[in-house]
Amino acid sequence: MNIHEYQAKELFDRFQVPSPRGRVASTPAEAESAAREFAGSPLVIKAQVHAGGRGKGTFKNGFKGGVHLIESPEQAADFAGKMLNERLVTLQTGEAGRLVRKVMIAEAVDITHEYYLAILMDRATCRPVIVASTEGGMNIEDVAHNTPEKIIRQFIHPLLGLQAYEIRKITAALGLTGDFAKQFAKLLGNLYKLFISCDCSMLEINPLVTTPDGRVLALDAKFGFDDNALYRHPDIVAMRDKEEEDPREVAASEYDLNYIGLDGNIACLVNGAGLAMATMDIIQHYGGEPANFLDVGGGASKEQVTAAFKIILGDPKVKGIMINIFGGIMDCNVIAEGVVAAAKETGLPIPLVVRLEGNNVEAGKATLAASGINVTAATTMADAAQKIVALVG
Repeated sequence: MNIHEYQAKELFDRFQVPSPRGRVASTPAEAESAAREFAGSPLVIKAQVHAGGRGKGTFKNGFKGGVHLIESPEQAADFAGKMLNERLVTLQTGEAGRLVRKVMIAEAVDITHEYYLAILMDRATCRPVIVASTEGGMNIEDVAHNTPEKIIRQFIHPLLGLQAYEIRKITAALGLTGDFAKQFAKLLGNLYKLFISCDCSMLEINPLVTTPDGRVLALDAKFGFDDNALYRHPDIVAMRDKEEEDPREVAASEYDLNYIGLDGNIACLVNGAGLAMATMDIIQHYGGEPANFLDVGGGASKEQVTAAFKIILGDPKVKGIMINIFGGIMDCNVIAEGVVAAAKETGLPIPLVVRLEGNNVEAGKATLAASGINVTAATTMADAAQKIVALVG
């Protein structure tokens, strides 16, 4: 789950991470009012979408840039009118862009230096890792590729937590001294508390800045949260903006299904993440293009399978479906009953290839055979992949 920049500022305030003041607006009038509230301060207006590269983006109406300095409340209203309810296209949105429903009016600050700072969960070591660099304000992947020596990594013991000597080590590596070093140490400590307390999977500040008037501030932030821990954080769940997400993924989450939309035309319905990855690979191996990752899990119900089938058929790009089930915990007949129910409800207008193996497989095959729906049976993954590619192609 991701949140908007203005919501990230709310978390910063809660954990005493210093950042410029800001207010969110959903109309030009609200943007003008927010700008008047900060009268006397230089201001910036930022489009609020779940995508990076906003400053270099272009709106479908021709307006350039999703981030602008503004000089007056009237200009705030003018720019907000050009951004709100318009689609912003950046390198991360694709050609369709993202609809801007909110903008943020925030204090603009003079910058002495920009830094990069992030806290991530490192899967290889199962530890939090702090990543920092003196090269902030740019694509960190480019920094890692071109000047890897400028990337600082500090792994944190998950039980001991962030230690004072680790903070001093990172501070020194960034070249911060004096009062800047003291402010950064406090900021980093509070940031780590936020990361752990809110079950974050990612917390990125780019840039973290020092200012001519002696402050250390988090200027922009991206958050990712561990979906499996969100039940502990109803306040963060309330920040979820479903309109920024793929509607298919939203629908899948309501049934506890793991779904990610892709660009191909062969849909997959599989139980188990590893098997789902292998299924997508074998479809591609035989010349097809997977349309999604869809893992119904090890103990899906008939209702979940039916919902998964409907989500697949709701994608107009899908020209065929491959179901690949290996029943360990999963009962193959439950899958078959769900497929039959969904197919009869939707009419099944596209080819369907089903490969079932494992727990109660004979009952599952019998259910499909007796259903009257147009289904092609397969014996192996390779057999299923070749058949669905041929039917779609």
